[in-house]
Amino acid sequence: MPVDLNGYWKMISSDNFEEYLKALEVNVAIRKIATLLKPDKDIVHDGDHIIIKTLSTFKNYNMDFHVGKEFEEDLSGVDDRKCMTTISWEGDKLVCVQKGEIEGRGWTHWVDGDELHLELRAAGAVSKQLFKKT
Repeated sequence: MPVDLNGYWKMISSDNFEEYLKALEVNVAIRKIATLLKPDKDIVHDGDHIIIKTLSTFKNYNMDFHVGKEFEEDLSGVDDRKCMTTISWEGDKLVCVQKGEIEGRGWTHWVDGDELHLELRAAGAVSKQLFKKT
């Protein structure tokens, strides 16, 4: 049974995020700003319907999806691309595959106690972020 992702999560660490952004070909000015941010995650999880809001002082990003259903994701404001995205459960991990211009792009979320882990992947670069439930 999938874990419950509901809650408000505050970032406590981020590793290798700039390399991940470079792999997405994000310009240097945006990379510098983005690496200074400590975004929060506000997640509403109701069965197969999940809304993940990434909130920061610079830019917010909302992802509203149904697990297992492919959709076109508009990443304007991230790297200004569109991709076909599918998110599914693999055991107790929520795994996202984003098919488009960047090879190997996607992410994985999982919960361990009161911590939310996020692994971001693109073109061989991997960034790991850790959030604590408030």
